[in-house]
Amino acid sequence: MEGGALQGLSRAIYEEVKWDSNSGTITTLDWRTYPVFEFGFPLPVIETVLLNPLNVPQTGAGECTITVTASAIGNAVFDATGARLREVPFTPARVMAALAARP
Repeated sequence: MEGGALQGLSRAIYEEVKWDSNSGTITTLDWRTYPVFEFGFPLPVIETVLLNPLNVPQTGAGECTITVTASAIGNAVFDATGARLREVPFTPARVMAALAARP
């Protein structure tokens, strides 16, 4: 579950396929040019609470955390600042633009 949350964090703040706007070609071609949360980066503390109901079929647990991490981060930023982040990755420029666009 923690690995899924870290992968979701990577998607939310780093991962993006980049394009050359002049030629329309993809410039992110390999793992060197595709940004990800890397080994050695400081890790956030993640507290995992596992609910294990025994009366339902097992369907997995960690995979779900990948899909909700960006939403959780976006909602936390909204709760703290009133700014909506609607496009991942949440780059500094996108965060600043969202903060500037607040009513």
